[in-house]
Amino acid sequence: MNILFVGDIFGSAGRRIVREHIGHVCEANEVDLVVINAENAAGGFGVTPQIAEELFDLGADVLTTGNHVWDKRELIDYLKSVPADSQERPRRVIRPANLQPGLAGYGIFEGTTQGGVEYAVIDLQGCVFMNTTNDPFHTVNAMLASVKAKVILVDFHAEATSEKVAMGWYLDGRVTAVLGTHTHIPTADQRVLPGGTAYQTDVGMSGPYDSVIGVEKELVLHRFLTGMPGKFEAAKGNPKMCAALIGCDPMTGRAFSIQRIMLGE
Repeated sequence: MNILFVGDIFGSAGRRIVREHIGHVCEANEVDLVVINAENAAGGFGVTPQIAEELFDLGADVLTTGNHVWDKRELIDYLKSVPADSQERPRRVIRPANLQPGLAGYGIFEGTTQGGVEYAVIDLQGCVFMNTTNDPFHTVNAMLASVKAKVILVDFHAEATSEKVAMGWYLDGRVTAVLGTHTHIPTADQRVLPGGTAYQTDVGMSGPYDSVIGVEKELVLHRFLTGMPGKFEAAKGNPKMCAALIGCDPMTGRAFSIQRIMLGE
């Protein structure tokens, strides 16, 4: 079984480069499950229901998010529009599971591929250098007790490298993959851990690389050089799609391969 995980889509440039490449990547690698982190897809800040629908039309099975999930307020009603047991598209957009209780949406989606393989996708947010959340380690440990699927992918949306590495080791042998997002810089540490969990500290941004992590570089440089605030805008130049391709045994959920993908124009 092959899983394609696409790193944080940033703005219109990110959406365009993913649209150009995702089809042939899926076809060439016989991908069974597509997961996309979409939390920066709307101008670099959040995701709208319309953009979520566009990403589903491209072949996404599940969309994950992160700390920008509430930036586009219209997403709240979209997430509230379906019950927990629904398989409809709004239910397939998930937000970090360890946010405060009572918020819209869910932190896990459990589904079945077209080939009949049960899977689960879990979204977590880190605590180190991030806005206050509940502890991701205890949260995911409790969640796994009720997950029936063997194939389990975890998107760990976190800032600190140490926290991401720790999560990889904590979940090794219990999930198929732990894939880091949020920092927008792809790391070269992809590997399968001894227990059969594919791991990468950060899959990287699918967006404009002639930028500062997606934002127009001149605007960021102005802030660094002057200390003055200013409105950030999504850049456009040199877009690339960053993703991870994971191979796993659908019967056990154990990964046997992980490959970095970075494709441009």
